[in-house]
Amino acid sequence: MYRVLIADDEMIERKALRKKLQARYGEECEFFEAENGREALRIYAEKRIQILLLDIEMPGITGLAAAEQLRQSDPDVCIIFLTAYDEFSYAKKAVTVHALEYLLKPCDEKELLLVMDAAMDYTERLLRAGGQMVPLPEIPREQKSPEPERQDPETEDERSRLRRLMQDFIELHYREELSVQDIAGALHYSEAYFCRLFKQYFGRNFITYLSEYRIRRAKTELRRADANIREVGRAVGYPDSNYFAKVFKRVTGQSPSEFRMQELLAQNLTRM
Repeated sequence: MYRVLIADDEMIERKALRKKLQARYGEECEFFEAENGREALRIYAEKRIQILLLDIEMPGITGLAAAEQLRQSDPDVCIIFLTAYDEFSYAKKAVTVHALEYLLKPCDEKELLLVMDAAMDYTERLLRAGGQMVPLPEIPREQKSPEPERQDPETEDERSRLRRLMQDFIELHYREELSVQDIAGALHYSEAYFCRLFKQYFGRNFITYLSEYRIRRAKTELRRADANIREVGRAVGYPDSNYFAKVFKRVTGQSPSEFRMQELLAQNLTRM
């Protein structure tokens, strides 16, 4: 079972989040709770936690400070930050933590589940790699030298251009191992600030958008009579067929095989 820690000083929010996750992942995950960063660090060490959902701002040791300490000893532990919208400026300091995602509170259930699916897939790949994640191949960049972080776009033209850049990057790289770090770094934003802008522009977080985009491409391929489900999954960025099937059903409500059968039946009826 995956060991998951939820750290939030707001007890009601923490309990609600645990209940929501436990209802979906109760057979796959063991859940623990912490009310501050100090307790989160203790439980992490005692229980060998693999996935952490950390509220950015907590009294005493904050979620950000706890994550920075964790990263010094464990570069591979999967961290998901929980943050209120007005705390993103604070979260901009999380430049060395490399979180999987920043979830806006209160968490949208679909986004939460897609992020948890991604966290579990990451952890599973880590375990298969023998406890140390195999470095991902670097995505080629047009510009290698570091640049100062961009400022928040001020005009509608600037915002439209940035939205298009984000979309273009995803369309170009969706078949690859693509993370928040990749796209934020390519556009010269800190991860947290990029996540804020992305959510603002597209109404969903990065992992949700990427998942939905990949599944749209997969649906197009699955409409072909000779399509192989495993190969389609790999072609849209999911080398693990089980993870592909999980995300596909999370997004569409159907498994890839159910969708393919339905589409082929509809095509045959159209030809009659």
